[in-house]
This record gives sequence, structure tokens and C-alpha cells, in this order.
Amino acid sequence: MNANFSDYLLPDVLLRGLAKAELVTPTPVQTQAIPLAMDGVDLLVSAATGSGKTAAFLLPIMQRFIDQPRSRGGTRALILVPTRELARQIFEHFLKLGSYTRLNAGVIMGGESKAHQIASLRKNPEILIATPGRLLEFIESRQADLTDLEILVLDEADRMLDMGFADDVLSIIGATPTQRQSMLFSATLHHRGLSRITDTLLRAPEVLVIDPVRAQHPNITHRLILSDDPAHKQLQLLWILANETFAKALVFTNTREGAASLGDFLKAQGQRAAALHGELEQRERNRIMGLLHSGRVNTIVATDIAARGLDVPGIQLVINFDLPRSGDDYLHRTGRTGRAGEAGLAISLVGPPDWNRMESITRYLNLDLQQQAIEGLKATFQGPSKRKGAGKAGSAHRKAALATKAKDKPKTKNRLRDQKNIGKRRQASGTRTLEAGHRPLAKKQPAAVASPKPRKSPEDTD
Repeated sequence: MNANFSDYLLPDVLLRGLAKAELVTPTPVQTQAIPLAMDGVDLLVSAATGSGKTAAFLLPIMQRFIDQPRSRGGTRALILVPTRELARQIFEHFLKLGSYTRLNAGVIMGGESKAHQIASLRKNPEILIATPGRLLEFIESRQADLTDLEILVLDEADRMLDMGFADDVLSIIGATPTQRQSMLFSATLHHRGLSRITDTLLRAPEVLVIDPVRAQHPNITHRLILSDDPAHKQLQLLWILANETFAKALVFTNTREGAASLGDFLKAQGQRAAALHGELEQRERNRIMGLLHSGRVNTIVATDIAARGLDVPGIQLVINFDLPRSGDDYLHRTGRTGRAGEAGLAISLVGPPDWNRMESITRYLNLDLQQQAIEGLKATFQGPSKRKGAGKAGSAHRKAALATKAKDKPKTKNRLRDQKNIGKRRQASGTRTLEAGHRPLAKKQPAAVASPKPRKSPEDTD
């Protein structure tokens, strides 16, 4: 028998909010996390992108605050997130679920008016959704007060660590009461440095692992198209956008410059496309997302800032124009499609420099990739000529090199033998030399010390 949200004895106003949001059956992470969170225990949860974890922590928070109205005026729950987009989406989710309640929430993030956010803090929202950089700034200037905090949630904690927010997060944790309930959600619990956060944040937590990060999404089809170079990829991308059926598409690049350039190219070719990356002002980001929601734009070219921040219904196609840097990044990108039971398609354009990384991602995730060729746009590059299992590109070249080296071994041995004989003869005649006949190496002069390169900031800092 399938669980239902009514099984959790939620207040009627929340059940009405769930019905309005068209949420009927809890997802696996909601089924496991909600009862424990309602009991007040600390949680350490590994859940994949798109698993429904937002409602898994929002519903217990809202249920407690409805059943136990606050006796003091301060903020009672803090939800800490890595990106502005995710903060905005959690706030919108709260508005849907809480549309029949009197609960209020505020959003604190970089890229928007500080004066407006300070005014919001002075209203003491019961639930505060924030990115680390801007919130810490307000805590240090005493504009934000967390002394009444009852619940602290860290969402996408691994992403916060990737973006360099570990110290900011620890400082924020230090500004909260020790007697609180804490919940941490992460795509993986094996991230280097995560224990530094969990040891400070959590007390005897319940550990939940739902849909392990390497598990394939059952609703997503994964395809690979071989390419020769970036110009060839552009032509293949145009063909895909013209011939695949989709309502909305995400095209991923690895750099801001690449996203902007590819977005301009698609627009010049008559595509309804726009670029989204970390250098854009928040107002411009909001405008682009509005165009996507309204349907005036159906293709977003994005950097990985969108891989974990966007939750847009109707994304049916994800294209890796640039291959992601890791298997986890591949999952976060492709997890933007195939949501809410809908079918999704993920296509990766793979050129010669990408082959080894694609092989590594395929092994790591145990992906079932379907190779596709576009008639008239087939690549000259066809991968390694000989592969053993999931062997790396270039293995045939290495084998040929090893064969050549084997043939040269007798010659090499003869040269070494001759050099040794020469060395012995010179030693016998009183000439100072090495046994193998080589002169001592000259002492290398120290190279000039280059000035250190400036450290790059995270793509979506506050």
C-alpha cells in the first residue's frame, strides 16, 4: 500500500497546500525523512537531485510551527543553500505549501538590495532561506539574529563545499544555539571535507541513503554523439534542437565565456535561446528565468551553476556541449530532466579530448549509453580503434608504441654494453668518468620565482 501525505497527520492547512501543489504521493526521501524530522531527531541524508527533498524538510518545519506557535519573536528555522537560484526556488515551494497558513519566510542572498533584505530581517521571519556569504555579512554586522533558532537545515552541502563556503558555514553554525534540530542534505556523503561540517552540526544523527548517487534514473535515456571539434558540435547541437521533441532544454558548457558565446550563436541561428552563468546580475537572471517559464525562450545555455540550482518543470532535454568534469557533475546536470515521473533525454557531445573522461564517467555511473550518429554530420573521430571493455582512448597507439619499444630492446642493450666497455677502458687509462660513460650533470640554476596567480572566486559567490 502506497503512503499518503495524510498518513503523517499534517495540519489541514498543509494538506490543502499539498493538494494545491498537486503533491499526492510522498517520494522515497519524503517517506523516510518526514517521520524522523517530525520526531525532532538530527538527520544526515544522501538524496539525488530531483528526489523531493525540499518538501522532506519544509513540511516537518511548517508542521511544528503551526502546532507550536512561537513564544518569542525571532527566526525559528534557517535553511542554508549554496546558490541564489536554489534559495528562490525553496521560497517559491514554501509559498505553495504554506499558501493556507500564516507562516512567513524571508530570503537572504547576494546580488539583491541589502536595504530590502535588512527590512525583511527586521520583520523576524519564522523561516529564513539564505546563501552563506550574505547571511554571514548580516550576522557580523548584527543585522541578523539567530539566537531563537530551533531548526537548521543545510541543503546541497556538498555543493557549498565545492564553492568554498566551508568556513562561512561553520561560522554561521557557531552563531546558532547548540540546542537545536539539524538536518543536512547532500547528493553524496563521501565528499572530502563533509565530516568537518557534520561533526560540528549534527548530534547522533539518523543516516538515510536514498537513491545512491550512482544509481541510474529510470526515466532518463542517455545518448552519446561523437564530434570532431567545437564547430562540429555547434552544427550537431542545431540539428538536435531542430529534430528532438522537447518543451524546454538545458545545454551545459564548462565556462561562462563558453555559455555566453554559445548562447549568442544559437540566437543568431534563430533559436529561442538565452545564456545563464555566474557573471549575470540577479535581475538579469530573473529575467531569463521568466522568459523560460513563459515559453518565450525554450533553450537555456548554462554553466554548472544551473545543475543544482534550477528546478524548472518541463525540462525534457539536457545536452552536454562540454562534457562535465566528473560523474557527480554529470548526474547533477542530467538530473534536471526526467523529474516527476516524466521521461527525459540526456545527450553528450564527445570529441577526441573528451573520450577518456566519458569512459571514466560511464564506468563510475555504470551508464547504459546509446551511441547515436546524425546523418550528414557524422564525425571522422570514431573513438579508439581497439577497446578492451571500457578501456581508454589511445590504447591502440600505446600498444603500437610498446611493440616498437620491444623491437628496439636488443639495440638498447648493445648500446648500454658498449657504453660500459668504453667507461671501463677510460677508467683503466686514468680518465675520470661514470661507469656508463656519461658526464656528471651540470648544476641547474634556480628559476625566477613567478608571482602567484590570483585566486579565482566561486562561480556563484554572494
